[in-house]
Amino acid sequence: MDINTTLPPRSALYMPASNARAIEKARSLPADMIILDLEDAVKPGMKDEARIAAVEAMVTGFGERLSAIRLNAVDTQWHMSDVAAVQHAACDLVVLPKVESAELAARVAELVGKPLLVMIETPKGVLAAPQIAAADGVAGLLVGANDLANELRLPPSSGRAAMSMALQSIVLAARAAGIWALDSVYNDLADPEGLEAECRDGRALGFDGKTLIHPNQIEIANAAFLADDAEIEDARALVAAASGGAERFRDRMIETMHVEMAKRLLARLPGA
Repeated sequence: MDINTTLPPRSALYMPASNARAIEKARSLPADMIILDLEDAVKPGMKDEARIAAVEAMVTGFGERLSAIRLNAVDTQWHMSDVAAVQHAACDLVVLPKVESAELAARVAELVGKPLLVMIETPKGVLAAPQIAAADGVAGLLVGANDLANELRLPPSSGRAAMSMALQSIVLAARAAGIWALDSVYNDLADPEGLEAECRDGRALGFDGKTLIHPNQIEIANAAFLADDAEIEDARALVAAASGGAERFRDRMIETMHVEMAKRLLARLPGA
């Protein structure tokens, strides 16, 4: 796939590769990307079975949805077997957890031969994010906020605000490298309002979309990472009115940059 011409996903759903029913269900879900997980969602005794199932699932694929396989981390006993398997899998991308250096990202990207989505989950990863994002083969950065909060020793009451610097650093690194930035998962499955608020916060920070852990979260993320009706109307009017250079539009000054922003917003609309 050409990462430069592919729209980033608003919703990227993790599904356990060891669960055949979940994989089949994923083919009918409205997520923009399906990530078959070999890592956290799979028990140690089922790693081999999950790996085989993930590769087989990619033969059928997931329709127009993007597809990815998340490997086990490089310091685990399953990592190299995962790498060998995904080299020949028909997935669009590969997700690598717990990355802390550009060298690691580039090495794994070369081995798997597919665009790599790198998970930033530690303080070292955040500090190295600009170099990681610029590494050969890296197509996007994914936030792993649960692990990051643990490593930062944040109390449960801290909330998302305590990680604002880290989140903004990850977006900055991704934008500087011209790659995707996907926000972290939301753990509370019984709090759709909280999920929507966090999605809107993520969009406001500049994230392209959100990683998810349950199908019920998809519609909320898809809607939150699209512009609202007022934004859409304004963007269409701006593009139609722009004639080049700096000019006045609805009592504000616009230039080529604003036209580009409006076109990017409109490009994400369904059917665009």
